Amino acid sequence: MIQAVKVEDICQGLFVVELENAKGRLRVNHPGRIHTEKQISQIRANGIKVVWVDFNQSDLKNYIPSINQFNTKLLKTTSFEVELKRAESIVTQSKDLLSKTIDNLYQGKNIDVRPVAELSDNIVCSILSNPDAIQCVSAIRNKDTYLLEHSLNVAFLLVNFGRYLGFNKHILKQLAIGGLLHDVGKTQIDDDILHKPGRLTDEEFEHIKQHQTLSEPIIASIPGLSEMSRQVSLLHHEKLNGSGYPKGLTGDEISLVGRMSAIVDIYDALTAVRCYKEPLSPAAAFKILRSMTPHQLDGDLLDKFIWNIGVYPVGSLVELSDGRAGIVWESNESSLLQPIIKCFYSMRYKRYIEVDVVNLAKHKELVIERGLSLNAENIDPTPYR
Repeated sequence: MIQAVKVEDICQGLFVVELENAKGRLRVNHPGRIHTEKQISQIRANGIKVVWVDFNQSDLKNYIPSINQFNTKLLKTTSFEVELKRAESIVTQSKDLLSKTIDNLYQGKNIDVRPVAELSDNIVCSILSNPDAIQCVSAIRNKDTYLLEHSLNVAFLLVNFGRYLGFNKHILKQLAIGGLLHDVGKTQIDDDILHKPGRLTDEEFEHIKQHQTLSEPIIASIPGLSEMSRQVSLLHHEKLNGSGYPKGLTGDEISLVGRMSAIVDIYDALTAVRCYKEPLSPAAAFKILRSMTPHQLDGDLLDKFIWNIGVYPVGSLVELSDGRAGIVWESNESSLLQPIIKCFYSMRYKRYIEVDVVNLAKHKELVIERGLSLNAENIDPTPYR
């Protein structure tokens, strides 16, 4: 894949095929990788505005896209129904692979990144085709497999977020790999504390925080892991004001990928069912995330994240103005407040009803009254997904 990269964002490892200045594109006599900072300085000094890069031949370990390289014009290329079947298969494969990876870590074995990378390719392809499908399937959560499902969902959310921000497939793949492996250090944490069904003591919380420090040698030992994937793992608990961990980084010390990962990690943790808490609705999670800006989280990036997954994310539960409850089945990119809802429950009569798929864009008389947490009112949406 050949794609334009702004000259400010070029780095060592990128395979350059063409240059572009104010007058147009220029052929390169000997296409190849950038090897030194001197080459980068020469390119910038010669009035080059854009560098055309072959990402298939590039070494991406040093490449981090800038926050200005966004393209939010997106199209779903596959129908929801078709993509849903592939998404179900990918989620099953993902759980199997991650389960094996976690077991290997418990046994002190090293991580082989190759199957993780192959799975990440499939995740990216599915989300680029229709992100609603994998988001709907992955909304089914089990409190007893939190670490596994949290890792999956962070990967899915990061790829979808990166898609919204206009990142290419190669970058999205690195985000997926990073998301899948971002919490590997938790395999080194005491299980009794990790799964404690009550409030942690200060001492126990400090022990939990050690998972970030424990992740570093595991991540460092994985050959072929890109810098971007490493940053997902090592920066997702850092905060802009320095209150995060493990290094207490501040402001620009935290990369775009680190800022994205922090938002995604917190959102998924808040909306997941845990052994010690019920899940929050997306709206409640957004409120908490908003309270963390601008001191801890990047406010502009949070706005983009909310626009990306929607005010009522696919897979979440909502109540309509006529008293019916259902799953947000498909998003409506032209109107975030009018998604397609799969209704299956009556809030008024407290019973399950005949399934009815309602497109709110075509039923103006109906509106979403409120979002529901996944365990609200003892409603079980699992059979209706």
